[in-house]
Formats: sequence, structure tokens, C-alpha cells
Amino acid sequence: MTEIIVPSVGESISEVQIGQWLKKEGDWVAAGTDLVDLETEKASVQISAPEDGILLKILKQSEEFAAVGDVIASFQPAPKTAIPAPTSAPAPVPAQVAAQPTVSISTQPQPVGGTRIMPAAQRMLGDNQLSAGQVPPTGPGGRLLKEDVARFVSHSVIPATSSATPTTSPSVSTQSLMQQGPPNRSEEVKPMSMIRRTIATRLVQAQHNAALLTTFNEVDMQPVMQLRTKYKDAFNEKHGVKLGFMSFFAKAACEALKRFTSVNAEVRGNNIVYRNYCDIGIAIGGGKGLVVPVLRNVEKMSFADIERNIGEFASRALANKLMPNDLEGGTFTISNGGIYGSLLSTPIVNPPQSGILGLHSIQDRPIALNGEVVIRPMMYLALTYDHRIVDGREAVSFLKTIKDVIEDPSRLFLEI
Repeated sequence: MTEIIVPSVGESISEVQIGQWLKKEGDWVAAGTDLVDLETEKASVQISAPEDGILLKILKQSEEFAAVGDVIASFQPAPKTAIPAPTSAPAPVPAQVAAQPTVSISTQPQPVGGTRIMPAAQRMLGDNQLSAGQVPPTGPGGRLLKEDVARFVSHSVIPATSSATPTTSPSVSTQSLMQQGPPNRSEEVKPMSMIRRTIATRLVQAQHNAALLTTFNEVDMQPVMQLRTKYKDAFNEKHGVKLGFMSFFAKAACEALKRFTSVNAEVRGNNIVYRNYCDIGIAIGGGKGLVVPVLRNVEKMSFADIERNIGEFASRALANKLMPNDLEGGTFTISNGGIYGSLLSTPIVNPPQSGILGLHSIQDRPIALNGEVVIRPMMYLALTYDHRIVDGREAVSFLKTIKDVIEDPSRLFLEI
């Protein structure tokens, strides 16, 4: 028997939270197959099967916490001479394992309608009298997670059955309602996830340790939208990636950071550390919450490089595949609340950074242009900055630079 232990997942990380078990007790697992997701304070990591064998016993359940080095499961390696038959039949089980009455031996989870159902999700389906086909799966490899079922139940409306009392009989309807009893006032207590703990700690740290102030402006998005419409097909054909708005703002932010270096700086004790490079964090809504992977040396990246890296980060974030080093560092952050419909907000600086740019939804609004009222696609911009090292004049000028570059993208290529 082999012990499955929590590995070292990064410097200063001593505790993890058990995420979703991807295999259940008794499953035959091929070497290298992911067994479980572990959630750390920075990202999610996976533990894979060390070799072919059977997952005997799960010792730490989902949402429980474990320290680095803790044993979370036991694993029975297959005998070196035993090779599972390459057919659809269940893999052969070692005799010494089959003799243990407490272990339920099974093959890999059989898909139901093409969907792999996790044990917790299966129990929740039964409790709510649902079938797997009713609930959209979002887990790795199309797995149906208990979170999927919970989300479906919380957003579903139970239709009235054909045996319900007709609405033409008020007295009977009232009696039927009274028979339902008092409203459900139950509560559910769940531990805060590791990533959510870190987010909470860092946001409070920013509020306590920095002098935060936000300045606003608005930008006419029509020039960028026209440029994008004109070249998006050729861009996609040449680079194999779509041309989005974020690459324009990342390059515009780099231009502004070059001009106003204090926004790209950091307070370190009684010193100010200035950087001559732009490592820009891009806030992404991941599978476990908001994450901010970092694009490094954006000043040297092309538009295609930026779009390609953002797309890869987004895919890995949704699959909880980001690594701790993807989230470390960063000299400035861009957060796009507009994709969720936000019209205006005051983003919070990600310490020890000194600035964060907030993007918002694009809306057609009337503006005065050359003495006439015209309708343009407008976006509000917000820059939250640490007033300890960034003066108001610099912050306003920084945001004005981004506005000027976005409204005249040719400045990016002429460096003016």
C-alpha cells in the first residue's frame, strides 16, 4: 500500500484545502491520472496517481483542511506482472486487494449520458430527485460536481403539479399553503476556501496599510472598436487568436507606466522601489473565485502575445489549473468588471502594488464632440492608487494618457 500525501506546493504554504476528489474509493486508476484537486491560498493543484493501481481509502474529504505532509488517502499499486486487459471489461483486481471486504472495487466511473458524476453530486441528485441530464456539468473533463447540482437547485423553480388545487378555489388554496408549514430558515455553514481567505486578507491589508484614492475618466471606444472590426479576421488568421480589448489596455497601461513611474512602484519599508518593466496582473474570474495571473514584461509583448497568454490563463483558471508562480509578482493590475455589467466601481489595489485600473461596460451615450451632440460607445475608467507615493496630478495624468492612447491607438505605434 502507498500513502497519498500532501506535497509541498510552494514557499510559505503549509496548509491546503481538499477540493474535489476526481476518483472514488475502489476505483482503478492509471498512472498519472489526477486523483484530487487541492486548493491553496494561491491556486489549485492536482495530485496524480503515482502508478497503476486502486484508490483504496480516502482519509480527507472535500472541504477538509490538511497540512503539507499529511496522508489524505491510501493507494494500492498494481503488481508489476499484472497488466489490465485493454478491453472495455473491468480491469483485473489484485487478489490480495479483492480479499479485503471493506474495499469496494470498481472500474473508472462510468459516464451517465456522457457525463461523469462525482459521488457527492450523485447523492445530491438523489436527494433532489434530479437526473444527471438536467444539470449542466462544469468540472474538469466534463465532470458533474456537487457545486453544479447545488447551483441548479438554488436557481430552479419547482413547477406546480397537475394535482395542484385550482386557483378558482381560494379557500382550498389557502389551506394548501398553510399545510406547507413555516418557511425554510435553515442555514449552512461551510469553511471559507483557501483562495477566498487569501483574497479577504489581502483586500483588508490594502485598506489598512495604504492611502487609497480613486480617480475617474471616460473613454470613447469607437476608434478601438473600428480598428478591431477592420482587422479582427486577418489578426485571427495570422496569429490564431482573437483580437480583444484587453491587449489595447495592457499596451496603453505600459505606455502610461513608462511616463508615470510611481504608479509602477512599491513602498518597501522607508524606500520606494521603481521598476523599469511592466508585469501586469489581469483579474480573471476562475473556478474558485477571482484570480490575478501575471503577464510578465508586457512592454516587450505583441498584441498577439498578450491575447494568447490571457486566453491560456483564462482556460487554466476555469479548470483550476493555475500554478502559484502564475500569480506571484505583478507591478500593476487591470480588472475588467465590464464583462459582468459593471458601469462604475472603485477597484482595490493588490498590495504591494500602488495602482489598479478598473474597466467597465461599454454603453452608447450622448457626448459633445466638435460642438455637436453625438452618440458614442463610452466606457468609464477608474484608477485606484496609493496616495503615499502617487500624487493626484500623476494619477490624473496617468489615466488621461490611457484615455488618449485608446481614443487614438496609432499613438501606441508612434510612441507619442
